Amino acid sequence: MPEVIGISFNEVAKSYWFDPSGYDPPYNSKVLVETVRGEELGTVRIPKREIPEQDIQYPLKRILRMADNVDLARVRENATKAEQALKTCWQSVHHLELPMRLLKAEYSFDASQVTIFFSAEGRVDFRELVKEVASQLHCKVQLHQVGARDQAKVVGGIGPCGKGLCCATFLTDFAAISMKMAKDQSLFLNPVKFSGLCGKLMCCLRYEHDLYVDSKNNLPEVGAEVSTPRGAGIVESVNVIKNEVSVLIHETRVCLAFPVSDIRVLAPARCESCSRCNQEESMMSDERISFDDSDDIA
Repeated sequence: MPEVIGISFNEVAKSYWFDPSGYDPPYNSKVLVETVRGEELGTVRIPKREIPEQDIQYPLKRILRMADNVDLARVRENATKAEQALKTCWQSVHHLELPMRLLKAEYSFDASQVTIFFSAEGRVDFRELVKEVASQLHCKVQLHQVGARDQAKVVGGIGPCGKGLCCATFLTDFAAISMKMAKDQSLFLNPVKFSGLCGKLMCCLRYEHDLYVDSKNNLPEVGAEVSTPRGAGIVESVNVIKNEVSVLIHETRVCLAFPVSDIRVLAPARCESCSRCNQEESMMSDERISFDDSDDIA
């Protein structure tokens, strides 16, 4: 199997496989690599290892050399220039009255190109903006429009949990999230209740979803006929965390909670396409979420 090294280009970003080219840099070390944008400085996130051939996307670009103090100084200089480039671009945006919000700027390692990331409600004709900014910065200018999630990742912030946004602190890859995940976790089917700062469903809905699905396989469905130590009844709700079932007892018409070990299913749940189910299904439809990777430079 071929040997590769995983390298990322931002503090919180996915890693790309590179050809070690005889180098064996330790974790978190800085290296110069070959990319589609020329030479770039990256950080080793996955030390050298062997992986199956089918997991590699060819052509595999290579590590050029280990980064030295001169390279690190150039990166710091580029970061300072990027801040100035963002200010210059903002002045042009204001002058041209374009409906866009600038997020950040990044210079290539050799400073021959600057990429400016922005967000906007719709498509923006920025051809005139590129010409004006390029004439002032004297280098190639690229503008890259990002979606709501990428905007949150760049800007950062504090989530409803009181901690930093997952996408801005540790998430390097994104997976699809749907309203069905909220339903499986017995959350109120109101997207406003579990939407993040980006306005989309929160990434953390996926973290415990598999656990809820597996745990519910051992619990009776809502609406099932069951027997309990207090008599027969209908399952009103289930508590996955406590492994409990709330049952409406037929005889007393009182809802009581029982451990799942005290429950025996007499008849499965029946659903006759009631209005509540139809409403939930309509809310869950077409709620799939996709993510944009704006740091794909390898």
